[in-house]
Amino acid sequence: MPESYDELMGKVLLIGLSYYSQGGKFIEDKQLYGRVTVACESCITITQANGEEFSIPPDLSAIEIAAPGDYTLHSTNEVVRNPDYLARYNVTLPE
Repeated sequence: MPESYDELMGKVLLIGLSYYSQGGKFIEDKQLYGRVTVACESCITITQANGEEFSIPPDLSAIEIAAPGDYTLHSTNEVVRNPDYLARYNVTLPE
């Protein structure tokens, strides 16, 4: 886990998202990654390779240091080599 928001700035963050219905039924997994461009008490934002931004809650305890290696994104088969950090979230979608 990073000790401060400043520690995340400029680092590559790989995010895993698992989506569930209100009743708890699994819908899908998504993965995305990018360089951290905003890290503060209101949000953590990455900028993806395509220029799109994606924000996650500013909870540092949800972020862990990534082990060195190649991480394959299941949806695109794109390989992310040696990201700095990993974050994983379960998302319950509204009805």
